[in-house]
Amino acid sequence: MKERTDQFRRRAARYLGRDPLPVQPAQGVLSLSFDDFPKSAWEVAGPILKDHGILATYYVAGGLCDGSNMDKVQFSERDLQEAFEAGHEVGCHTFSHTSVLRLDAKGLKAELDRNSDWVAERLDGHRMSHFAYPFGDASLGAKAMLGRRFAHSRGVTDGVNTGTADRNNLRAIGLESRRLPAYDLEGLMAETAENKGWLIAYGHDVETNPTPYGCTPQDLERVITLARQAGLSILPVSSAFSMISAKSA
Repeated sequence: MKERTDQFRRRAARYLGRDPLPVQPAQGVLSLSFDDFPKSAWEVAGPILKDHGILATYYVAGGLCDGSNMDKVQFSERDLQEAFEAGHEVGCHTFSHTSVLRLDAKGLKAELDRNSDWVAERLDGHRMSHFAYPFGDASLGAKAMLGRRFAHSRGVTDGVNTGTADRNNLRAIGLESRRLPAYDLEGLMAETAENKGWLIAYGHDVETNPTPYGCTPQDLERVITLARQAGLSILPVSSAFSMISAKSA
């Protein structure tokens, strides 16, 4: 019963409680993001991004620091600080990486407050302005609270953000080796360029043998190459949002 209820709540959040965001940048945009912040998302992906002159977004759950998730070592405080100092964006998860479906309003606020304070203490007062739903789970109640607290929130519903997007549940595609072959990546890049849309890719670990939710270094290189060939700008999530917001103002 709980599983069916969760499915209903996710579906309701996909179609209801939308906060319209006009999407019409000067040119199509790709944003790369990494959830939970596995260590390899910095030690392996970081140098690739640097070689291409690209900045990405890292969604941090403070409770995972120096821990393990899906049998993969997670980020250290130094990893977080190095990524931030290199200019990458730091966004918010729940502190303990708990799904919003498992939290009431009070519990969600406590998780967000704790994560905000934890990150600010380690990044010279940095306050995160954007959120990504752990596990991609969204609910109507969480969307309403997050909309008051953050400039935007990212989900995991497949697709390109074109025309009018939902500010509190932005679409994205999985940067995952198991799923990338099923995407028409060239077609998605072309659609983003033609419609002046915003394509967000989310991943986790970046390793030769990734988890089901991660990708290989070659996969990451290919996504970047295809985006460049399609003429897309490549910007962190919040930077792309700021550009789109300024354009639509």
